[in-house]
Amino acid sequence: MFFDGWAGLGRTIVVGLLAYVALVVLLRISGNRTLSKLNAFDLIVTIALGSTLATVLLNKNVALAEGIAAFALLIGLQFAVTWTSVRAQWVRRAVTGEPRMLLYRGRFLPDALRQTRVLEDEVRSAVRASGSDDLTSIEAVVLETDGSFSVVRQDGTAVRSSLSDVVGPVQEPYAAV
Repeated sequence: MFFDGWAGLGRTIVVGLLAYVALVVLLRISGNRTLSKLNAFDLIVTIALGSTLATVLLNKNVALAEGIAAFALLIGLQFAVTWTSVRAQWVRRAVTGEPRMLLYRGRFLPDALRQTRVLEDEVRSAVRASGSDDLTSIEAVVLETDGSFSVVRQDGTAVRSSLSDVVGPVQEPYAAV
């Protein structure tokens, strides 16, 4: 159907405007972290908020108050989980996982690649995207908890504090700064 009447269109506009304002207010109250995409959990919350907004807009069986309650619930749960994960390492690991080293000192780590289901070609692509063309000049390539790749170049220094929390081969201890 192309047009079902002015009442449905008016409802969508009014409810859409009010739901949008409510969502913006709740997001501002909850802080910037709510919409960050630091890991898979954050991405899921963002997608769920979008899905909830769409449902409130288009489903006549869902009242605006129910939609706002759903927004508040999702944002509240995300806040509680991130608040707890900052204070308890086991919660952080359970929710976000751990970064995983895929290449170390120019050599691929086959077990890590297999466990993370990443291809060597994808790692090479990340190295090229970082502006490097030589794997042997790379200290490490890390699969981050948000699914992105970090490329750490060798620079001749012994301190590699950014790798201290990465799962991978530790042939010498990384100094934490």
